[in-house]
Amino acid sequence: MDKTLDITQIQAILPHRYPFLLVDRIIDYEAGKRATGIKNVTANEPFFNGHFPGAPVMPGVLIIEAMAQTAGVLMLGSLPNRHEKLIFFTGIDAAKFRKPVVPGDQLRLELTVLRLRPRYIRLEGKAYVDGSLVAEALISSSLVDRSLVERSDQLNNAGLRLPDEERTAGGD
Repeated sequence: MDKTLDITQIQAILPHRYPFLLVDRIIDYEAGKRATGIKNVTANEPFFNGHFPGAPVMPGVLIIEAMAQTAGVLMLGSLPNRHEKLIFFTGIDAAKFRKPVVPGDQLRLELTVLRLRPRYIRLEGKAYVDGSLVAEALISSSLVDRSLVERSDQLNNAGLRLPDEERTAGGD
């Protein structure tokens, strides 16, 4: 995999989509070791409508999520069957939020692997704005088969199928 990835390449790896895709670019990547992602924080982020009106601040949990998505690229990027897998949080430890992140900021998300197993990863994550540390956490995640939770076929067809008697009751 390249050392840098644009948003299209990230979307080929991660299942997340707007408004929940929180990493815009990978600017450095070393398989199994580290990744650095970028999140451009813009005023039109949907969470700013309610967090907080007149004083927009990016929620800390979404900063952690942006770190985790960068870690997801690191964990899934080199897997040939990545579309069959999902990554779930198994732990967030020692999370600290040092400064608010506001519209116009650019988050630099630095993730370093502390432990890597075939189905488990533990990382140290740090988020910076203009070189200042704004958040940090230890993140643990597990790789699971997508088939264990996949329901898209059921959800995509929900409400589209009527029982036979309802379909014919309208006289069509």
